Amino acid sequence: MTITVADLFLILPLLLLTCTAVVAMSAISISRNYVATIGIVVAGLLLSAVSAAMLMEEADRQVTPLLVADPYSLFFTIVICLSAAFIAILSYPFLEGLDDDREEYFLLLSVATVGAVVLVSSNHFVSTLLGLETLSMSLYGMVAYTVHSPKSDKYPLEASVKYLVLSAAASGFLLFGMALVYGQTGTLGFVSLIDLPETAMHSLGSGFSTIGLLLITAGLAFKLSLAPFHMWTPDVYEGSPLPATAYLATIGKAAVFVVLLRFMEVTEALSLTGTLTVLSLLAVISILVGNLLALLQQNVKRLLAYSSISHMGYLLIAVVASYYVEGRIGIEAISFYLVAYVIMSLGAFAVTSMVSSSDKEHDTIDDYKGLFWRQPILAAVFTAMMLSLAGIPLTVGFIGKFYLFFAGVEAALWPLLAALIAGSGIGLYYYLRIIYRMIEPAPDKDDTFVGVPLFSGSYGVIICLFLLLLGLGVYPAPIINLIVAISVYV
Repeated sequence: MTITVADLFLILPLLLLTCTAVVAMSAISISRNYVATIGIVVAGLLLSAVSAAMLMEEADRQVTPLLVADPYSLFFTIVICLSAAFIAILSYPFLEGLDDDREEYFLLLSVATVGAVVLVSSNHFVSTLLGLETLSMSLYGMVAYTVHSPKSDKYPLEASVKYLVLSAAASGFLLFGMALVYGQTGTLGFVSLIDLPETAMHSLGSGFSTIGLLLITAGLAFKLSLAPFHMWTPDVYEGSPLPATAYLATIGKAAVFVVLLRFMEVTEALSLTGTLTVLSLLAVISILVGNLLALLQQNVKRLLAYSSISHMGYLLIAVVASYYVEGRIGIEAISFYLVAYVIMSLGAFAVTSMVSSSDKEHDTIDDYKGLFWRQPILAAVFTAMMLSLAGIPLTVGFIGKFYLFFAGVEAALWPLLAALIAGSGIGLYYYLRIIYRMIEPAPDKDDTFVGVPLFSGSYGVIICLFLLLLGLGVYPAPIINLIVAISVYV
């Protein structure tokens, strides 16, 4: 396959991200400047998002044997780059008081974003593994970055080691599964698998290939923290610095889910024996386990960790539905809900990071008692994010959950829909518990948030997310029309 300059132009967002990481690394090595480093990284992320938006209309082809540039991959490149820019801005005040070198954190963030963009552009097992490991390796460092903070001298390191060990095990599952599929079919490309002769495709659904597909599913399920592969999630979320947790919960999961969706759709793996059963079981278990365990949590980060498990389960309902329903309704539902999930989760973590710092994180539910009377803007945004996660009307979460429900109804997945309804009802309780705490009278001795660094850019981020949450909840037509147009490229 000959790669031309025009082909390279289609992966301009990825090239810009790579250059951003190199420039940031060079700037750090020449002279440490906290503001300059974050400026370089945010500018690079925004340029990548703009370039992806400009290329969406003309991109629709295989750029290299490992990467594809189409409107769908470029759309999620925009989502990832903008989310990463928001997280970088939120990280500025959070890390400002850290008694250590702070610039490398933004280098890790930019490299992680390169891995995430590779994932959403991948249609080959090799690029999937490269993107996944680039993302994971950077996240190990981001999770442990505040290890020298007086408050968290052990938890970030503990969280990073847990994530490292269990993530390595998941990568082992992925590699072994890929090896079995390759041994049976002789190819690692997603498109190549569907182009195989009928006899080879039959072998993909039997013997060692079936085991390989199960191992690949298990590895991706770990990255998505689907139950019962979720055990690492609450501990890692709790021990990580808040901006790293936000990255892990939003970009990390969205990128992996996009590659899972592309793999299932392109290879028609959903038609193989047992795939639908496995995904259905994972969906139900994740919804019930995530919501039920969230009821027991007093730590906001652990609560959001279990909440994320249930939301990944909701998304699997649409994956299963995409097999039974003609058209692209399942893919559209997944795409919209991923965007909604990123907005909601990023907004929730944005508020928690703004009332915290690297020296002191306010991560228990009791810490938010009376927040409405002390920080009404933050409390209002946090309330909106919680209501959206619960699926309350006039929020983007309601539209997303309705989209998923509609896909499930079209496919007649009644047991899965029953789990979705039950999970949403349970989730409403623990989200309202946080809201109730915020509107309680503030304590008489109100020194909880004294000395917390605030940054005007952070307020800009939460206002943007708040407007997106309400705007797409009231008038979702533009984003839905765009998603309908790009879903045909999966």
